[in-house]
Amino acid sequence: MGRILSVLIGLPVSILLVALAVANRRPVTLSLDPFSPDSPALSVTVPLFSIVFGGVILGLIIGGLYTWLRQGRHRKQARQAKRDLNRLKAANEAAPTVTGPLPGSALALGSSSRGASLPARR
Repeated sequence: MGRILSVLIGLPVSILLVALAVANRRPVTLSLDPFSPDSPALSVTVPLFSIVFGGVILGLIIGGLYTWLRQGRHRKQARQAKRDLNRLKAANEAAPTVTGPLPGSALALGSSSRGASLPARR
């Protein structure tokens, strides 16, 4: 199901991206010099779609990094919970097992009916 959904979404998005790249393949000058727009010292001439795709990729990387950093405390809590679980499992396996009634219980004292030693409810 997930693979079909991925294809159903991915295929139209891919077609749109290819159409965007074909429609915007003319070169444009990207100037990184805000002080002299007529003759920029730092400029590069690239196709427009590469600037658009570069911006999208940069946004995805920054957004992913931000999300990863924000979720760090949840990953830390999950690691701690896993350590605690493993520690408790090891302690449980090392503990002696009881086979039979516990000393002082109703079964050990010879009570024939279950709950006979409990007071009646009102």
